[in-house]
Amino acid sequence: MSEELLINVSPMESRVAVLDNGVLGEVYIERHHKLGLVGNIYLGTVVRVLPGMQAAFVDIGQSRTAFLHVNDMQREPRPRANSNNKTVDATDEKPVSISAANLAVTPPVVSAQSTEIIATASKSLIQHRLHESQRILVQVTKDQLGSKGARLTTNVSLPSRYLVYLPSSDHIGISQRIDGSEERTRLKNELSSLMQTVNLQGGLIARTAAERVPVDKLEEDIYYLLQLWRTICARRQETKHNQSSELIYQELSLPLRSIRDLVHADTEKVIVDNTQVYEQIRYFAKEFVPFIYDRIVHYTAEQSLFDVHRVEEDLLDALKRRVDLKSGGYLIIDQTEAMTTIDVNTGSFVGGRSLEDTVYKTNLEATHAIARQLRLRNLGGIIILDFIDMLEQPHKDDVLESLKTQLTQDYAKSNITQVSELGLVEMTRKRTRESLGQQLCEPCSTCQGRGFVKTAETICFEIFREIMRCARTYNSPKTFTVVAHAAVIDLLLTSEADTVADLEYLLGRVVTFEVESLYTQEQYDIVLD
Repeated sequence: MSEELLINVSPMESRVAVLDNGVLGEVYIERHHKLGLVGNIYLGTVVRVLPGMQAAFVDIGQSRTAFLHVNDMQREPRPRANSNNKTVDATDEKPVSISAANLAVTPPVVSAQSTEIIATASKSLIQHRLHESQRILVQVTKDQLGSKGARLTTNVSLPSRYLVYLPSSDHIGISQRIDGSEERTRLKNELSSLMQTVNLQGGLIARTAAERVPVDKLEEDIYYLLQLWRTICARRQETKHNQSSELIYQELSLPLRSIRDLVHADTEKVIVDNTQVYEQIRYFAKEFVPFIYDRIVHYTAEQSLFDVHRVEEDLLDALKRRVDLKSGGYLIIDQTEAMTTIDVNTGSFVGGRSLEDTVYKTNLEATHAIARQLRLRNLGGIIILDFIDMLEQPHKDDVLESLKTQLTQDYAKSNITQVSELGLVEMTRKRTRESLGQQLCEPCSTCQGRGFVKTAETICFEIFREIMRCARTYNSPKTFTVVAHAAVIDLLLTSEADTVADLEYLLGRVVTFEVESLYTQEQYDIVLD
């Protein structure tokens, strides 16, 4: 599989498109006036602790307070005893005296189940760990989505090209995308050895890009991450006495982030259409991703980079509700607050041998389209897939296996269940930023996000009821002037003309009409004369 990265930069925004064999697979958009927060580290202020939710709201200087759940907080370290029979809490470094009477010579016998319950309860008591006005170092894991504030964690992680540094952990992990036990063992052993050599406190995760990378490159990454963490700690000390929340570390810009995170051995070319960003990327690549340096191309033609590769056209299609399949079938994608539903239909595809065969082929083709649309639209959270009902179990298994295979190309982590009795597949996909539709669109001012509007006939009946209500309330008006959309007025003067005449006779008043071109179909006014 060949891959290209297109980087389009304008004064308003930066956009990165990932092309898989010439087909748009993913797109990332960063508005310069509204930069993403994921990865940023703040010294925030706790504004409210909610024991009932085991969570807290933290002010990080954004329009909405951010959300921190107790499960996203690092475990408190065990107290360590000193020579003066005192315990020092590593969290606030305040000595706590321990009476000898409180120390049992023989520890009590506690069952494993009781120990687990006690540990869980201790971990969950957020009110014992946070209080209002407390300053706390947090990192953003999810951007603001709709009316919800950003999601936070105290488990800071710092990514580099090959590694992720976890200052508050002692875990050494390997990316699940790295296959082969020998390579995984090699990376784990080399990282363990390097951490001892550098005296690095914390944990490390080897990213997918670390596969078959020599040890000297891994060592360079470790030194870079160590220096970065020291800088963050120093910055925290400088700002800890400030009253307002402070940005301690800001994640790289989208173009540089895409070079760090998206480029791999199959990336044939990186095309950049901005001179300044092109130079920045070359400098960054030479320092951290040298193998891609010679593949970076500066695009200088007159025609837009995204137009040449049909990215703009694909982006417009990605905002549509319907996605057509080559066979004649189609998908219907509906995104709601709680979940996203994807419905598979045969459409004009009639197949050849039998209905079961037609359904099977349509569902198989749909798995490819679904996997692509999930990446392209960045759909996350709970996703319900409504495949066409299949009778044969091998067909159901093939469709599910095909979907899993297609999702292996996805950077976001997903979890798929079996096909339910109703023929539905439930899955989840990790969501860290807004979907494409949420980034580029807003609720319709006419339908208020409902996705439909009242018919002209319904508005006519509403107008009739409102006229009768006004006639009962006000005795003086002799004329009612209806101001409404052209479609509504046309219906009042044609199909509903008899009803208007009956209403005039019943009320003894005259009803006149006036078209307002600026009104939507649901808008109208009744003027009393």
